[in-house]
Amino acid sequence: MKEDLKKELKEKLDPVSYEVIVNKATERPHTGDYNLNFRDGKYSCKACGEVLFDSASKFDAGCGWPSFDREIEAGKIKEVFDDSHGMRRVEVVCANCEGHLGHVFNDGPTDTGLRYCVNSVSVDFEEA
Repeated sequence: MKEDLKKELKEKLDPVSYEVIVNKATERPHTGDYNLNFRDGKYSCKACGEVLFDSASKFDAGCGWPSFDREIEAGKIKEVFDDSHGMRRVEVVCANCEGHLGHVFNDGPTDTGLRYCVNSVSVDFEEA
């Protein structure tokens, strides 16, 4: 993420959102506003506003974070290898601004087999 964007986000975002989006922290499970939100609408990057997920792809994974089985359109999410915490995971970031969203796992229950596990504080929701 570019330094000028980090500075802008420091002024724009609340401290928890900033830590997650910029410093790749993780919100506590079962605390996010969108974990159990199943209203119709779209989820966008809290840092730049890019639309990333549609509610049609959201499901309850029971993990404590909002989970989706696909991005709204190919190329909206960028995948990055994450070797932190003594394991290899795949981090997902907004392809537009590179803000940290969460991780993607190959254990989803739908036909994609994917579970995009996203921090609620990384996204905004607009109801349909």
